Amino acid sequence: MRIQVSLHTPVRHPENSGSFPTDPYVQLVTPDGLRTPDPLYDRWIEDIDGARLQELYIDMAVIRRIDTEATALQRQGELGLWPPLLGQEAAQIGSVRSLRSSDFVFPSYRENGVAYCRGVEPGDLMKVWRGNAGAGWDPYQVNMAPTQVIIGAQALHAAGYAMGITRDGTDDAVISYFGDGATSQGDVNEAMVFAASFNSPVIFFCTNNQWAISEPVTLQAQVPIANRAPGFGIPSIRVDGNDVLAVMAATREALDRARSGNGPTFIEAVTYRMGPHTTADDPTRYRDSAELERWRLKDPLTRLQALLVSMDLFTEEFAAEAARRADDVAAELRAACLGMPDPLPADVFAHVYSEPHSWLDRQQEQYSRYLSGFAGEENR
Repeated sequence: MRIQVSLHTPVRHPENSGSFPTDPYVQLVTPDGLRTPDPLYDRWIEDIDGARLQELYIDMAVIRRIDTEATALQRQGELGLWPPLLGQEAAQIGSVRSLRSSDFVFPSYRENGVAYCRGVEPGDLMKVWRGNAGAGWDPYQVNMAPTQVIIGAQALHAAGYAMGITRDGTDDAVISYFGDGATSQGDVNEAMVFAASFNSPVIFFCTNNQWAISEPVTLQAQVPIANRAPGFGIPSIRVDGNDVLAVMAATREALDRARSGNGPTFIEAVTYRMGPHTTADDPTRYRDSAELERWRLKDPLTRLQALLVSMDLFTEEFAAEAARRADDVAAELRAACLGMPDPLPADVFAHVYSEPHSWLDRQQEQYSRYLSGFAGEENR
C-alpha cells in the first residue's frame, strides 16, 4: 500500500494571519515586498527575471481592471451577476502562467483572470453573466472548460480528463480550481479518490479565500485544508496565495510531478476574497471590517509593486504602461458587453446535444408554435 504525505514542510512565517496562523505556508515575497530565499522553491522560479516580474504585474493589473469593470457593469444593470476576484489575482496569475497551452483547465465561476490569460476574449467573459449564452467560449480553442457554477463538480471532470491523458500517453497535465467551501462537497473528495487511485496528472488547486459565502473556513475545517489531501494519498502544499512567485513555484513543482508520472498534487493557496461572494452578496453583514483591513495590507499587487520598486523597475513609464493595458482591456470588455446582441428564443435549444435528437426537436417545434401565438402582439 502506497502512502504519500506532504511534499515539504514549508518555512514558517510569523506574519501569516490566515485562518490557521500557527500552520506554515510557502512564501517567497513578504507583504512589504522583500524577496526571501527558499532552498526548496527558489529553483522553480530561477527564470523569472525583472522583465517577467513586470509581465506578472501587468497580468494582475489587467485582471483586477476586468473585475472592477465587470462589477460596475453589473451595478449598472448590464450583467445579471458577477463573481469578483478582487484580492485573488496572485493565485490565479501565478498558477495559470505556469501552464503550457496543451494543459487543460477546469475552473469554477471565479477564474475569470485565468480565462483571460488562456486567451478568452474579454467580451466572451461576459456572455454567461449577461444571460446571452450557457457558455462563453469554446473549451477546445483555449483548453479551458466553461464556467462551472455547481460547487466542486469540475474536480470530477478534471480527474476524468487526467485519466484520459494517461491513456493517451502524453505528458500534459490538468488543473482544477475550486474554493475552500468546495472541499466539503462529495465531488471534490471523490475526485481525489479517483486521481490517487489512478495516479492521474491533475492538480487540485484550492483557492482558500477564507469565506464560503458567509461561513468562515474555520467552521468547516478544523485543520488547514491542505492537510486533508495526504489522507487520500495525495501530496499537498500550503502556499501564500497573495505571493505570485510562491504560487508559481508550487504550481510548477506540481506540474513537474504530474508530467513525470508521479500523479496528483493538492495546492492550498491561502488568500482572501476582498469583495463580496458575488454582486448579490453583502459581506458587511457577516465580515469584520478589521479583518478586511488586515488582509488589505497583504494585497498581491502592492506586494509585487514593492518588489519592483526595490529593483528600480517600477518606473513612471512602466506604471503608465500597466494602466494603459488595463484600461484598454476594460474598454474592450465594456464595448463588447454593451454591443452584445440578445439571443433568439430558439437559441436555448442550441448545443444541448452534440448530435440531432428527436425528443429535443419535438420540444423546439412545440416551442416555436407557442411563440407564433404571440405574433403581432406588439401591434394590438
